[in-house]
Amino acid sequence: LNGHYGVTPFVIGNTLSALPFLALVALIPGAITYFLPGLHHGYQHFLFFVIILFACMMLVESLMMIVASVVPNFLMGIIVGAGIQGIMILVGGFFRLPTDLPKPLLKYPFYHIAFHKYAYQGMFKNEFLGLTFPNVEAGNGGSPTITGEEILKQTWHFETAYSKWVDLAILFAMVVFYRVLFLIIIKTTEKVKPVMVKFMSATRKERTQVTVNPSATPSATPYCADKRQWQ
Repeated sequence: LNGHYGVTPFVIGNTLSALPFLALVALIPGAITYFLPGLHHGYQHFLFFVIILFACMMLVESLMMIVASVVPNFLMGIIVGAGIQGIMILVGGFFRLPTDLPKPLLKYPFYHIAFHKYAYQGMFKNEFLGLTFPNVEAGNGGSPTITGEEILKQTWHFETAYSKWVDLAILFAMVVFYRVLFLIIIKTTEKVKPVMVKFMSATRKERTQVTVNPSATPSATPYCADKRQWQ
């Protein structure tokens, strides 16, 4: 706002300065929530889980910065940001299966642009792929075991044509897109706001000149402070 540096250095500096804090927030709670329920063993799976959390927090922060740059009111910004994230959570494929989402709006386009979709799929692939589980329907003539890939396809209706690393790459691509969008918005605001202020001040000046009667002339004999005398 003071003009000491431009918009681009601000966005780059803000992004880099937030990385260590977000990494710690992803690592420490991630370790607590991953090992307590006994998720898929192996540090590679754990690191993938933490990186997914890290990418999601960067996305949430970037999304809220975009909302804050568009919505001037602090309270309205929180409401709008929470509403956008709420819609993304609902259509992400966890609370309702992707095949059951209404297609006109919730599935196309909300389901495909919600970053929760790729976070859910990446985490579930990280947990289920490579494992086998007892099949509770084995008594009905089915196989005694069921693979994690079958669970992802039949139970969760997730897309298994690509790996979990593709989901992770999509998340980081969305981080870059959100940051660039934030840069464009505040850069546009920086250029447009002075023009709008100048236009509003000019309009206000013209309005003031119109309200003044240009034909009015001051009195030839102005009245003194002493009401008993004239100049």
